Amino acid sequence: MGEGSLTIDVHYSALNYKDALALTGSPGVVRKPPLIPGIDCAGVVSESSDPKVPSGTAVVITGYGYGENRHGGLATRVMADAEHVIPIPEGLSLQDAATLGTAGITAGLAIRALEHHGVSPDSDLPIAVTGAAGGVGSLALALLSHAGYRTVAITGRTDEAEYLTLLGATDIMSRQEFLAQPSRPLLPEQFAGAIDQAGGEMLATLLASTHSNGVVAACGLAAGSGLPTTVLPFILRGVSLVGINSVFQPQDVRGELWSLFAGANLPLDQISQVIDLADALETAPRVLSGLTRGRVVVKVRD
Repeated sequence: MGEGSLTIDVHYSALNYKDALALTGSPGVVRKPPLIPGIDCAGVVSESSDPKVPSGTAVVITGYGYGENRHGGLATRVMADAEHVIPIPEGLSLQDAATLGTAGITAGLAIRALEHHGVSPDSDLPIAVTGAAGGVGSLALALLSHAGYRTVAITGRTDEAEYLTLLGATDIMSRQEFLAQPSRPLLPEQFAGAIDQAGGEMLATLLASTHSNGVVAACGLAAGSGLPTTVLPFILRGVSLVGINSVFQPQDVRGELWSLFAGANLPLDQISQVIDLADALETAPRVLSGLTRGRVVVKVRD
Protein backbone atom coordinates (compact mmCIF):
# COMPACT_ATOMS: atom_id res chain seq x y z
CA MET A 1 0.00 0.00 0.00
CA GLY A 2 2.97 2.31 0.22
CA GLU A 3 3.96 4.60 3.05
CA GLY A 4 2.26 7.42 4.90
CA SER A 5 1.22 8.60 8.34
CA LEU A 6 -2.48 8.17 7.49
CA THR A 7 -4.65 5.25 6.43
CA ILE A 8 -7.76 6.53 4.68
CA ASP A 9 -10.94 4.57 4.03
CA VAL A 10 -11.88 5.85 0.58
CA HIS A 11 -15.57 6.57 -0.02
CA TYR A 12 -15.41 8.41 -3.34
CA SER A 13 -12.90 9.00 -6.12
CA ALA A 14 -13.35 10.28 -9.68
CA LEU A 15 -12.54 9.43 -13.27
CA ASN A 16 -10.32 12.25 -14.47
CA TYR A 17 -8.77 12.28 -17.94
CA LYS A 18 -5.49 11.04 -16.46
CA ASP A 19 -7.28 8.20 -14.68
CA ALA A 20 -9.01 7.17 -17.89
CA LEU A 21 -5.66 7.13 -19.70
CA ALA A 22 -4.17 4.94 -16.97
CA LEU A 23 -7.12 2.54 -16.96
CA THR A 24 -6.95 2.09 -20.74
CA GLY A 25 -3.21 1.39 -20.70
CA SER A 26 -1.94 4.64 -22.21
CA PRO A 27 1.75 5.17 -21.38
CA GLY A 28 3.09 8.14 -19.47
CA VAL A 29 0.56 8.55 -16.65
CA VAL A 30 1.41 5.64 -14.35
CA ARG A 31 5.11 6.09 -13.69
CA LYS A 32 5.72 3.20 -11.28
CA PRO A 33 3.62 0.25 -12.44
CA PRO A 34 1.86 -1.72 -11.15
CA LEU A 35 -0.11 1.13 -9.58
CA ILE A 36 -3.68 1.87 -8.56
CA PRO A 37 -4.97 4.95 -10.47
CA GLY A 38 -7.09 7.72 -8.98
CA ILE A 39 -5.70 11.22 -8.65
CA ASP A 40 -8.64 12.20 -6.41
CA CYS A 41 -9.61 10.68 -3.08
CA ALA A 42 -12.33 11.60 -0.58
CA GLY A 43 -12.58 9.51 2.55
CA VAL A 44 -12.25 9.20 6.31
CA VAL A 45 -9.00 8.71 8.24
CA SER A 46 -9.14 5.30 9.92
CA GLU A 47 -5.59 5.25 11.35
CA SER A 48 -3.27 8.16 12.06
CA SER A 49 0.19 8.64 13.53
CA ASP A 50 -0.04 12.41 13.08
CA PRO A 51 -1.98 14.36 15.74
CA LYS A 52 -2.73 17.14 13.25
CA VAL A 53 -5.07 14.79 11.35
CA PRO A 54 -6.73 12.47 13.88
CA SER A 55 -8.72 9.35 13.09
CA GLY A 56 -12.28 10.12 12.04
CA THR A 57 -11.35 13.22 10.02
CA ALA A 58 -13.04 13.50 6.62
CA VAL A 59 -10.35 14.48 4.12
CA VAL A 60 -9.77 15.02 0.41
CA ILE A 61 -6.60 14.49 -1.64
CA THR A 62 -5.85 15.97 -5.05
CA GLY A 63 -2.52 15.90 -6.84
CA TYR A 64 0.85 15.16 -5.21
CA GLY A 65 1.40 12.20 -7.54
CA TYR A 66 -1.38 9.96 -6.22
CA GLY A 67 -2.47 7.70 -9.06
CA GLU A 68 0.75 8.51 -10.93
CA ASN A 69 3.72 7.48 -8.81
CA ARG A 70 1.95 6.21 -5.69
CA HIS A 71 -1.31 4.32 -5.21
CA GLY A 72 -4.39 6.47 -5.79
CA GLY A 73 -8.02 6.73 -4.85
CA LEU A 74 -9.62 4.03 -7.01
CA ALA A 75 -9.37 1.58 -4.12
CA THR A 76 -11.11 1.06 -0.79
CA ARG A 77 -8.08 2.21 1.17
CA VAL A 78 -5.09 4.45 0.56
CA MET A 79 -1.97 5.42 2.51
CA ALA A 80 -1.29 9.15 2.56
CA ASP A 81 0.99 11.77 4.06
CA ALA A 82 -0.70 14.17 6.46
CA GLU A 83 0.68 17.17 4.58
CA HIS A 84 -1.15 16.05 1.44
CA VAL A 85 -4.70 16.04 2.81
CA ILE A 86 -7.22 18.82 3.29
CA PRO A 87 -9.94 18.39 5.92
CA ILE A 88 -13.23 18.68 4.07
CA PRO A 89 -14.87 21.99 5.05
CA GLU A 90 -18.25 22.07 6.73
CA GLY A 91 -21.01 22.22 4.14
CA LEU A 92 -19.35 19.79 1.72
CA SER A 93 -19.98 16.04 1.75
CA LEU A 94 -17.52 13.32 0.75
CA GLN A 95 -19.32 13.06 -2.59
CA ASP A 96 -19.14 16.83 -3.04
CA ALA A 97 -15.39 16.75 -2.38
CA ALA A 98 -14.88 14.09 -5.06
CA THR A 99 -17.08 16.00 -7.50
CA LEU A 100 -14.85 19.03 -7.07
CA GLY A 101 -11.51 17.22 -6.77
CA THR A 102 -8.74 18.00 -9.23
CA ALA A 103 -11.18 19.59 -11.67
CA GLY A 104 -12.32 22.08 -9.06
CA ILE A 105 -8.76 22.94 -8.05
CA THR A 106 -7.82 23.44 -11.71
CA ALA A 107 -10.83 25.66 -12.38
CA GLY A 108 -10.21 27.64 -9.19
CA LEU A 109 -6.54 28.20 -10.04
CA ALA A 110 -7.46 29.34 -13.55
CA ILE A 111 -9.91 31.92 -12.18
CA ARG A 112 -7.27 33.11 -9.70
CA ALA A 113 -4.93 33.61 -12.69
CA LEU A 114 -7.53 35.74 -14.46
CA GLU A 115 -8.05 37.86 -11.36
CA HIS A 116 -4.31 38.20 -10.72
CA HIS A 117 -3.93 39.72 -14.19
CA GLY A 118 -6.72 42.22 -13.66
CA VAL A 119 -9.65 40.46 -15.32
CA SER A 120 -12.74 41.17 -13.25
CA PRO A 121 -16.52 40.73 -13.48
CA ASP A 122 -16.65 44.39 -14.52
CA SER A 123 -14.81 43.65 -17.77
CA ASP A 124 -16.72 44.70 -20.88
CA LEU A 125 -16.17 41.34 -22.55
CA PRO A 126 -17.02 37.81 -21.30
CA ILE A 127 -14.74 34.93 -20.32
CA ALA A 128 -14.48 32.01 -22.77
CA VAL A 129 -14.48 28.48 -21.35
CA THR A 130 -13.58 25.62 -23.69
CA GLY A 131 -14.52 22.01 -23.08
CA ALA A 132 -17.43 23.56 -21.26
CA ALA A 133 -19.46 20.37 -20.78
CA GLY A 134 -16.52 18.51 -19.21
CA GLY A 135 -15.41 18.43 -15.59
CA VAL A 136 -13.10 21.46 -15.47
CA GLY A 137 -15.33 23.41 -17.86
CA SER A 138 -18.49 22.73 -15.87
CA LEU A 139 -16.93 23.78 -12.58
CA ALA A 140 -15.27 26.82 -14.18
CA LEU A 141 -18.63 28.01 -15.53
CA ALA A 142 -20.29 27.53 -12.14
CA LEU A 143 -17.50 29.28 -10.24
CA LEU A 144 -17.31 32.17 -12.72
CA SER A 145 -21.09 32.61 -12.51
CA HIS A 146 -20.89 32.63 -8.70
CA ALA A 147 -18.24 35.37 -8.92
CA GLY A 148 -20.39 37.47 -11.26
CA TYR A 149 -18.60 36.94 -14.59
CA ARG A 150 -20.31 36.70 -17.96
CA THR A 151 -19.17 33.61 -19.83
CA VAL A 152 -19.20 32.04 -23.27
CA ALA A 153 -19.25 28.25 -23.18
CA ILE A 154 -17.38 26.87 -26.21
CA THR A 155 -18.33 23.25 -26.77
CA GLY A 156 -18.58 20.54 -29.35
CA ARG A 157 -21.77 19.41 -27.63
CA THR A 158 -24.31 22.15 -28.22
CA ASP A 159 -27.01 19.61 -27.32
CA GLU A 160 -25.95 20.31 -23.72
CA ALA A 161 -27.09 23.95 -23.99
CA GLU A 162 -29.68 23.59 -21.22
CA TYR A 163 -27.09 22.09 -18.86
CA LEU A 164 -24.53 24.81 -19.64
CA THR A 165 -27.12 27.54 -19.09
CA LEU A 166 -27.99 25.99 -15.73
CA LEU A 167 -24.31 26.29 -14.76
CA GLY A 168 -24.41 30.00 -15.54
CA ALA A 169 -23.17 30.27 -19.13
CA THR A 170 -24.25 33.61 -20.58
CA ASP A 171 -23.82 32.43 -24.17
CA ILE A 172 -22.98 29.18 -25.95
CA MET A 173 -20.82 28.83 -29.06
CA SER A 174 -20.14 25.65 -30.99
CA ARG A 175 -16.52 24.59 -31.20
CA GLN A 176 -16.88 24.16 -34.96
CA GLU A 177 -18.18 27.72 -35.36
CA PHE A 178 -15.38 29.16 -33.27
CA LEU A 179 -12.64 27.29 -35.14
CA ALA A 180 -14.16 28.22 -38.52
CA GLN A 181 -12.74 31.74 -38.15
CA PRO A 182 -9.79 32.66 -40.37
CA SER A 183 -6.49 31.23 -39.16
CA ARG A 184 -4.83 34.52 -38.23
CA PRO A 185 -2.63 35.50 -35.30
CA LEU A 186 -5.00 38.38 -34.50
CA LEU A 187 -8.80 38.30 -34.75
CA PRO A 188 -11.52 40.67 -33.47
CA GLU A 189 -11.37 40.99 -29.69
CA GLN A 190 -14.15 38.81 -28.29
CA PHE A 191 -13.05 37.87 -24.76
CA ALA A 192 -11.59 39.53 -21.68
CA GLY A 193 -9.95 36.20 -20.87
CA ALA A 194 -10.30 32.48 -21.34
CA ILE A 195 -9.91 29.12 -19.63
CA ASP A 196 -8.76 26.48 -22.11
CA GLN A 197 -8.43 22.72 -21.80
CA ALA A 198 -7.86 21.97 -25.47
CA GLY A 199 -4.54 23.42 -26.55
CA GLY A 200 -3.60 23.28 -30.24
CA GLU A 201 -5.64 25.29 -32.71
CA MET A 202 -8.26 26.13 -30.06
CA LEU A 203 -5.71 27.80 -27.81
CA ALA A 204 -4.18 29.70 -30.73
CA THR A 205 -7.62 31.01 -31.77
CA LEU A 206 -8.40 32.05 -28.20
CA LEU A 207 -5.14 34.01 -27.98
CA ALA A 208 -5.98 35.73 -31.27
CA SER A 209 -9.47 36.63 -29.96
CA THR A 210 -8.53 37.96 -26.51
CA HIS A 211 -8.78 41.63 -25.63
CA SER A 212 -5.71 43.78 -25.05
CA ASN A 213 -4.05 42.91 -21.73
CA GLY A 214 -6.35 39.95 -21.31
CA VAL A 215 -5.22 36.53 -20.06
CA VAL A 216 -5.69 32.97 -21.23
CA ALA A 217 -5.27 30.20 -18.66
CA ALA A 218 -4.15 26.92 -20.26
CA CYS A 219 -4.89 23.75 -18.31
CA GLY A 220 -5.19 20.92 -20.84
CA LEU A 221 -4.18 19.44 -24.17
CA ALA A 222 -7.24 17.46 -25.27
CA ALA A 223 -6.80 18.80 -28.83
CA GLY A 224 -3.02 18.63 -28.92
CA SER A 225 0.14 19.92 -27.28
CA GLY A 226 1.19 22.16 -30.15
CA LEU A 227 0.54 25.90 -30.35
CA PRO A 228 0.24 27.13 -33.97
CA THR A 229 0.47 30.87 -33.44
CA THR A 230 2.94 33.75 -33.47
CA VAL A 231 4.15 36.25 -30.89
CA LEU A 232 1.72 38.89 -32.19
CA PRO A 233 -1.02 38.43 -29.52
CA PHE A 234 1.65 38.88 -26.86
CA ILE A 235 3.56 41.87 -28.23
CA LEU A 236 0.75 43.79 -29.99
CA ARG A 237 -2.07 43.21 -27.49
CA GLY A 238 -0.18 42.32 -24.35
CA VAL A 239 -2.12 39.08 -23.93
CA SER A 240 -0.78 36.81 -21.18
CA LEU A 241 -0.71 33.02 -21.44
CA VAL A 242 -0.66 31.41 -17.99
CA GLY A 243 -0.15 27.69 -17.39
CA ILE A 244 -2.17 25.95 -14.67
CA ASN A 245 -0.63 23.05 -12.75
CA SER A 246 -2.93 21.61 -10.08
CA VAL A 247 -0.63 18.75 -9.02
CA PHE A 248 1.76 20.68 -6.80
CA GLN A 249 0.23 23.66 -5.04
CA PRO A 250 0.89 24.97 -1.51
CA GLN A 251 -1.56 23.79 1.11
CA ASP A 252 -2.58 27.36 1.96
CA VAL A 253 -3.67 27.89 -1.66
CA ARG A 254 -5.59 24.60 -1.64
CA GLY A 255 -7.22 25.50 1.67
CA GLU A 256 -8.37 28.87 0.31
CA LEU A 257 -9.93 27.17 -2.71
CA TRP A 258 -11.74 24.57 -0.61
CA SER A 259 -13.13 27.34 1.61
CA LEU A 260 -14.32 29.10 -1.55
CA PHE A 261 -16.01 25.92 -2.78
CA ALA A 262 -17.78 25.42 0.54
CA GLY A 263 -19.33 28.88 0.38
CA ALA A 264 -20.20 28.96 -3.31
CA ASN A 265 -23.40 26.86 -3.29
CA LEU A 266 -22.44 25.20 -6.57
CA PRO A 267 -24.89 22.85 -8.37
CA LEU A 268 -22.70 19.81 -7.69
CA ASP A 269 -25.52 17.28 -7.98
CA GLN A 270 -26.12 18.49 -11.54
CA ILE A 271 -22.41 18.33 -12.38
CA SER A 272 -21.74 14.82 -11.07
CA GLN A 273 -22.56 11.40 -12.50
CA VAL A 274 -21.95 8.69 -9.89
CA ILE A 275 -20.80 5.21 -10.90
CA ASP A 276 -19.67 2.20 -8.88
CA LEU A 277 -16.01 1.25 -8.68
CA ALA A 278 -16.76 -1.91 -10.67
CA ASP A 279 -17.88 0.26 -13.61
CA ALA A 280 -14.76 2.46 -13.76
CA LEU A 281 -12.88 0.38 -16.33
CA GLU A 282 -15.70 0.29 -18.89
CA THR A 283 -16.45 4.01 -18.36
CA ALA A 284 -12.86 5.15 -19.00
CA PRO A 285 -13.05 5.07 -22.83
CA ARG A 286 -16.17 7.26 -22.72
CA VAL A 287 -14.25 9.84 -20.68
CA LEU A 288 -11.43 9.88 -23.24
CA SER A 289 -13.93 10.26 -26.08
CA GLY A 290 -15.66 13.22 -24.44
CA LEU A 291 -18.94 11.34 -24.11
CA THR A 292 -19.45 12.04 -20.42
CA ARG A 293 -20.84 15.24 -18.94
CA GLY A 294 -19.44 17.09 -15.98
CA ARG A 295 -17.68 14.94 -13.40
CA VAL A 296 -17.70 11.15 -13.26
CA VAL A 297 -17.61 10.38 -9.52
CA VAL A 298 -16.69 6.85 -8.46
CA LYS A 299 -18.47 5.46 -5.41
CA VAL A 300 -15.95 3.18 -3.74
CA ARG A 301 -17.92 2.13 -0.67
CA ASP A 302 -21.29 2.78 0.98
